[in-house]
Amino acid sequence: MRHKHIFLLLMLPLLFSCKSRFMAIERNTFDNSDEAFICYLKSQDIAITDNNDVEILNGAHEKFERMLKDIDNAKHHIHLEYFNFRNDSINAVVIAALAKKVAEGVEVRAIFDAFGNISNNKPLKKKHLRKIEEQGIEIVKFDPIRFPWINHAYHRDHRKLVIIDGTIGYIGGINIADYYLEGLDGVGKWRDIHSRVEGEAVAKMQNVFLAMWNRETGQNVGGAAYYPTPPKSGKARVAVVDRWPTRNAEQMRRAYANAIYAAQDSVQIINPYFIPTYIVRRAIKNAIKDSVEVEIMISSKGDIPFTPDVAMYTAYKLMKKGAKVYLYDGGFNHAKVMSVDGKFCTVGSANLNSRSLCYDYECNIFVFNEDDTDSLVDCYKKDKEESFPMTREYWKSRPWINRFFGWLGYVLTPFM
Repeated sequence: MRHKHIFLLLMLPLLFSCKSRFMAIERNTFDNSDEAFICYLKSQDIAITDNNDVEILNGAHEKFERMLKDIDNAKHHIHLEYFNFRNDSINAVVIAALAKKVAEGVEVRAIFDAFGNISNNKPLKKKHLRKIEEQGIEIVKFDPIRFPWINHAYHRDHRKLVIIDGTIGYIGGINIADYYLEGLDGVGKWRDIHSRVEGEAVAKMQNVFLAMWNRETGQNVGGAAYYPTPPKSGKARVAVVDRWPTRNAEQMRRAYANAIYAAQDSVQIINPYFIPTYIVRRAIKNAIKDSVEVEIMISSKGDIPFTPDVAMYTAYKLMKKGAKVYLYDGGFNHAKVMSVDGKFCTVGSANLNSRSLCYDYECNIFVFNEDDTDSLVDCYKKDKEESFPMTREYWKSRPWINRFFGWLGYVLTPFM
């Protein structure tokens, strides 16, 4: 009984960390959804940067091919922040490319999450880290797991960021791991989306990385060399929305919810662990009520036991309200993206669950450009070809135990 009480006490901070008062955009108070959402972001002092070029990278092959070319062309510094550096072949390729740049005089800094590292089956061990450091790469483990381990369970660094020379940024859902390229036993193809950014938004991404790096290392890295003047070209406006649990804990979930509240015609969501918090669910229901076409894509299978059942239960409840739900059946779709009205979109690391929206360090970009949004919508359409619609008949055909676990997880949403 004592252990039960201790567990409840430990969980209370998590429950209340996800409770907040929330003011939403009123739909149709602006001519366009992008204008409405930009107004909201400005009201929260989130900068809207201009003159950006954004490239939607449809899968890990595109991401790594593009990123390795940019690494090879780096002149001053390369910064990497990942939840997971898996000790496998793509990691070896990336580390070799970074070591080559160090030999040429380029500064290389990398930070990875300690829990993300031990949660994979090929973690970076001390001997691997020593070898990396011997090649001149500064590499830091975020929040090492030490006794009592529960102290480290709340806030993990889930970002996936790369900044090269302060002029190029990468952000999305793809970690450094082979299964993004080769798939995973029991799951099949591992599907994901990333993005490449050039322009004024890269400085905001640099801010995110250096704040974490300087806090974890005690260093004071910064200055003009890390913030070169960007070119005055590029069609996209971009907002970098970052979640730092002790500074702007509500920023990510409020941004997602208000982006949905701003929608006037359509919302398309792909998210792997679709167990959204109350304010995001409320925004989706409100959009459906106001005749916005809401489409949600989740995977028919998952990499974590129990989670797919909860995602399906949550999506099924929204389907009954009027959302169109598609089950991706071509493997596991790990993308964390959303498009609104074909006018703006978001790509980043944030899952639509309490873990990402209430506890972890996360970073997304919101892109205001119809061409880039069209590129993301094209990815969605291709994934739809490998999906099937959820129906009441499909839901009722699922084993009762899976439906029960789905209901149970839904009840426990604040902890998922």
